[in-house]
Order: sequence, then C-alpha cells, then structure tokens
Amino acid sequence: MTIAIIGAGAIGSVAAAYLTKAGEDVTLIGRKDQVEAIQKNGLRVVGARGEEIFPVQALARLDREYDLVIFTVKTQDIEAAYNANQAFLKKCLVLSSQNGVQSDTILAGHFDKARLYSSIVMFGATYTEPGQAVVNFEGDWIIGKPFGPNDGKLNEIVQTLKKAFSPPRGQRSPKGEEPLAKGSLSAVVVSDNITGMKWLKLFVNFNNCIPALTGKSMQETFADMDLCRLSILLLKEGLVIVRKSGIALVSLPQFPAERIYGMANMPLEQAAGIINKTLTSLSKEPLYGSILQSIMRGRTSEIDYINGQVLKMVRSPKDEAPLNARAVEMVHQVEQRKKYFTVEEIKEAFELNRQKV
Repeated sequence: MTIAIIGAGAIGSVAAAYLTKAGEDVTLIGRKDQVEAIQKNGLRVVGARGEEIFPVQALARLDREYDLVIFTVKTQDIEAAYNANQAFLKKCLVLSSQNGVQSDTILAGHFDKARLYSSIVMFGATYTEPGQAVVNFEGDWIIGKPFGPNDGKLNEIVQTLKKAFSPPRGQRSPKGEEPLAKGSLSAVVVSDNITGMKWLKLFVNFNNCIPALTGKSMQETFADMDLCRLSILLLKEGLVIVRKSGIALVSLPQFPAERIYGMANMPLEQAAGIINKTLTSLSKEPLYGSILQSIMRGRTSEIDYINGQVLKMVRSPKDEAPLNARAVEMVHQVEQRKKYFTVEEIKEAFELNRQKV
C-alpha cells in the first residue's frame, strides 16, 4: 500500500517512522515547521525502542492519491485536515486514530462508510518538538470497521501495519498472545466492536484533563494523592451518565472493562492508590497527556471530545455532571489565558478536601 499519514504529532510521527523503517511507501503530512524539520534533519524518535533518526518523506499537503490515508490529527482538527487535502481523498481507504468516539462520525460526513476504518492506539507517545517524538510505552494498535462488518480491505490494512507494529515472530506471552516485546510495539489487533472499545478508551483517557490543569507530566501530577482522588471522582461521574444512556464498554485486548468498573465501585482511597501506582510508573520519560500536549503547542485541545463527551449526553451538565463540567471549563481557561492552575487552586475548585471519604 501507498500510505499517507495526516498529522505529524506524536502518533503520526511514530507511525510514519516505523512504517518507513519497515519499507512501506509513507508520506507524513504536517505543518510547515514540522515538514521543514523532518526534511532537514530526518524524524527523530526516542524512548521504548531506543533512539533512531528516520528518513521520512514529509509534505505540507497531499500530492497525489494514496491507497491508505491515516488521520492522526486530533478530533477537533479533522475538518481542517480534510479541507486542506480533499483534492486527493477521492479513492483512498481511510483510517481514524483519534481519542474519543466522534471522529468516525465526522469522517463519515466526507467519505463513503464502506471506505472508513477505525483504530485505537494503546501505545504512549509524546510530541516534543517539530521532527521529534518519544515512544513512552508499548501497546496495541486495535483496528475495526465502525460501520458494518469487517472485510478483506481491513485485513490488507492490518497486514501492512503488522510489518512495523508487531513483535518478533515466536515471542509470546504465557497466555499465548503476542507480548509487549522490546524492539517493537505490541500487536495489531482486529476488533469486531471497535466503537464499544472506543467508549472504554474514552475512560482510559478521562484523567488526561488533570495534567492539562497543572501543566505537569502524568508522573508528577498523579504523585499527588488528592489529584488521584479527583481522577476517580471524574470517572465515577462519567460512568453513571454513560451507563444511563445504555452504552456498554467493550474490553480492550489488554485492558478489561471490569478494571474501569471495578475502580469506580471500590472505596475512593483504594481506587486512588491504584491510579497513583499506575500513572507514576508508566514511563521512564515524562509522559504528557494528549490534552496537555496540545496546550503546550499553543493549540486547542480535545477536552470537548473526552470529558466533554459526557456533558453532551445530559440536559444540564453543571447539575448532572458538575465535576466534569468544571474540568472542561478549567481546561478551556488554561487554553485561553495560557496559564496553568496551581495544585492548591485545583483542590479548592473541586473541594477535594471534602472528598476524602
């Protein structure tokens, strides 16, 4: 396949780097400063796979038709990315990779649903500067059709991606699955219910709003137990709304839905302890949530498609989802004023001292 990746941020850069290394015909579409950096110095990726500079082809706009176009821009940027490149999007297969649950619906407004494929990225990556990215930790790339049953074209996409995103053959975990192997990202996995899995991934990303308020890494932010408690309170509130809407979360290959439900149902202190232990040890390198990464780049974030998603599902957000409504409002304040909140300001805004029960 000829492949174009629209979006030269963290995920787009990592995907372009390793698909190029695997010998695929890849073009990465990015902003002018990103393209210039990559054309001059190559694309530098460090972290879980070591450090390497990749000779990735980079352009500011699509220059021709491609077999597969992967959208790796954030959800709020899909429309602009489509408009800038629509002249060469007439025949391609399209793969989404955004957090949240709205990207496929947005893309369906421009493409025949038969050409649309959806994915969930479970590996962690950070965009540091134009032409540079970090792979923080390994994880699956999960793919399925959001509209209709999986088909033969999906298998073609999977086999192409597996050239760069699968463990060495023969290395398996005790349960028989392909493991998280050093030197490669985990597995490319096919899902028969990609939309249900996206709802679960929404809640995996639900605490990304908190580092966006502090302006600090996930590790530093969740070293504070009060902020871990806030993470659980946001989760509990959001789950109630989604469950009332009749939406079921579908387990991810290495992240069962029961883990989310379990944390929401256990005592607050116990659940906060799990958040603390998990998120402070995710990566050796500082890991910045997807929402904060956008803010650090001076761009609007995807907050309206993460925590803001549950606000769209109730009549009165400030009454039915007051904590998430406050989180969304405060993230927008950070975006607008270019200034983060202190930890004490966050604790006061959410009345965290009253939540220690």
